[in-house]
Amino acid sequence: MPSVGGLVVSPGSARSLLLTVLGELVLPAGRPVWTSSLLHVLTGVGVEEQTARQAIARGAAAGWIVGERHGREVRWEITPAGRQLISDGARRVYSLSAAPEWDGRWLILLITIPQSLRTVRKKLYGALSWAGFGNPTPGVWLTPHPERAAEARRVVADLGLRESTLSFTGSSTDVGLSDAEIVQRAWDLDGLVAMYDELLRTYDGARPEPGDPVLLTHVELVSQWQRFPFVDPQLPEALLPDWIGRRAAAMFQQLRTEWYDDAHARWKEVVEETSPG
Repeated sequence: MPSVGGLVVSPGSARSLLLTVLGELVLPAGRPVWTSSLLHVLTGVGVEEQTARQAIARGAAAGWIVGERHGREVRWEITPAGRQLISDGARRVYSLSAAPEWDGRWLILLITIPQSLRTVRKKLYGALSWAGFGNPTPGVWLTPHPERAAEARRVVADLGLRESTLSFTGSSTDVGLSDAEIVQRAWDLDGLVAMYDELLRTYDGARPEPGDPVLLTHVELVSQWQRFPFVDPQLPEALLPDWIGRRAAAMFQQLRTEWYDDAHARWKEVVEETSPG
């Protein structure tokens, strides 16, 4: 699970759903929002009220939002750091529909971690997986996106592993595994296919009614989609032709566009209905 703004966020959790609401509803509306408005949506998608309140408090502690108290009520505004966080996340989430061109080069990391440093190993696995790196054999990490070297550099530096790391770019040869074999070993594509298939079966052809149904279904869809940057390495078409993820991305973009106006119209009503006084 990655750390988002200093707070560990698990996809589908209350904190993840809060980020979805902030980015998908609050930020575009361009105005502060009351706790009661956030609770309307969070409880509507199945989060218990106490858990939702805790998520809001932790989001504030992490610097995503800042509150202004009015009597017993609190009105929240997204901070500049929160805006940047949402912008960075959205760029990664909505880039999954693109099938990048590939010049045949891999960025390869050889990282040696002693068995005694299991915590560091776990952190490295999580951080490099989030950055889209695969792990075909022990100690070897690679990605067909050499431009992600800056992300790798930050991860290695943050974990104090620079002296234990070799990095280089290059193409595969027939001495060892083929590109197709590397892909199969480095990433759990079968599990990813199952996740995409479930998303397609759940939402393809969905037609929620106006009001809360379209608002809540919209939030649920976006929240579900936000799981995929954690697990989809966004491999180029040359390595992964006819990828189900690109079909799922097209469906997501279509439904999000179809539902956006109605969802935001209902959100505006919710803000008015739940405002104190």
